[in-house]
Amino acid sequence: CDTAYAFEEGERMDIETISKKIRAYRAALIEITGGEPLIQDETPDLIRHFLNEKFTVLLETNGTLDIGGIDPDCIKILDIKCPSSDESEKNNWNNLRHLNQKDQVKFVIADRIDYEFAKKTIALVVPVIPRTHILFSPAAGFMKPERLAEWILDDRLQVRLNLQLHKIIWPGKDRGV
Repeated sequence: CDTAYAFEEGERMDIETISKKIRAYRAALIEITGGEPLIQDETPDLIRHFLNEKFTVLLETNGTLDIGGIDPDCIKILDIKCPSSDESEKNNWNNLRHLNQKDQVKFVIADRIDYEFAKKTIALVVPVIPRTHILFSPAAGFMKPERLAEWILDDRLQVRLNLQLHKIIWPGKDRGV
């Protein structure tokens, strides 16, 4: 996670405590994200709990840890690390076999090399993931959304341009969004 307080201000809670806090929002959809939520051993149990409670559950993962134990009813958003991240060697390519039609694959793109890498990698996921579930996100501070949009349009790629809407709607606010 790129938000400093997320590392320092967390508190341990059991699943029932988390469930009570979530129910107070009266939401139907829960997104579990991080950093990397699968670092917490209890994350698969938390996902199953909320699926059993009839929530729609999304798991946003950085793609480095095995997602094989995640309930297939959970919508997985798998980040495939591009070369400029200096973490592309950490991609767990075996995770692709655990994806289904509901899941999404995200590429955070900082430059043309990342873009070309993402275009080539699409071929590995398209047989399983619909093109509408492939997300290209501009890397904040490195890639202007306009430039990435132009490349996508020029190449007539059938992918979604994915922007961090909370940063557009509430610029400068990093809590409660």
